[in-house]
Amino acid sequence: MSVSSSQRGDHQPSSVQIRAARSLLRIPTEKLAEMSGVGCSTIRRFEEADGIPPSRSAFERVKAALEGAGIEFIG
Repeated sequence: MSVSSSQRGDHQPSSVQIRAARSLLRIPTEKLAEMSGVGCSTIRRFEEADGIPPSRSAFERVKAALEGAGIEFIG
């Protein structure tokens, strides 16, 4: 499954794409938290934020968990 990202040089998914990816996988926030080692409240903040969330290390763990589950973020 792929979730398109805008034409940024770093190809980091946006908050909307993180939420969409979780929805495509049909996993609850709690499952993504378990998969990524990031708290549920942090994931909720990521999904509600505008653009790319500021906490890069936690964001990268969430992104890696989604990619490990089959999501491909494309630019």
